[in-house]
Amino acid sequence: MSGALRHLAARQYQRALGEWPRDALRPDCQLQDVLSKRLQKNNGSLLPNNSAFNKLTGKAKEEAEIKQANALMSLLENRYKNKYRITGELLKPKSNPKYYTDLVKELEEAPNRTFFGRIAKRLGGIIRFQT
Repeated sequence: MSGALRHLAARQYQRALGEWPRDALRPDCQLQDVLSKRLQKNNGSLLPNNSAFNKLTGKAKEEAEIKQANALMSLLENRYKNKYRITGELLKPKSNPKYYTDLVKELEEAPNRTFFGRIAKRLGGIIRFQT
């Protein structure tokens, strides 16, 4: 990869990894940590190290690297969430209208739950399914 494109992709990766939100549900496994290790291992590249990508020419590798960086940035900026908004009926299915609101509530409560709270929640689920 040429120096300018490699530098541009590396800058985009570092910016995205710096701004990426921390995952409260899995504090020991963060996307930033995984991708930064992969960047270090592959000399600043996120492209897979397999035979399909090793066969690519220099120009094709550069394009794939830039596409990879742009995909990461588009996820960070919520481009798809903003472009394809979910509204109305999709958020309230007739079979269970409160499903998504309950799911969001559960995801917000989960990181702050104590050890005994997690056990009680798990036991409550087990008992509910056995009846």
